[in-house]
Amino acid sequence: MGRKGDTGVMCRSIKTLRPPALPEQATEADIRAAALQYVRKVSGFRAPAAHNQEVFERAVEAVAQATAELLDGLEIRGAAARQAS
Repeated sequence: MGRKGDTGVMCRSIKTLRPPALPEQATEADIRAAALQYVRKVSGFRAPAAHNQEVFERAVEAVAQATAELLDGLEIRGAAARQAS
């Protein structure tokens, strides 16, 4: 799926947003920050030029939405047992 020479290593500034890496549920701010980091990494722009701002923001929103859906749908085995302790 990756390009030639791709190591498959995720950008270090995007943190895992599910337990046990994050002890509580990820907030909307956590999800948006991760989405922003992803879009910055993929696009190569820290801050897009004015003519790219709209598409950049749409991408951040789409990634944030997909991330929220992913986190809501994940079943973390043993999470209930850890929370009960």
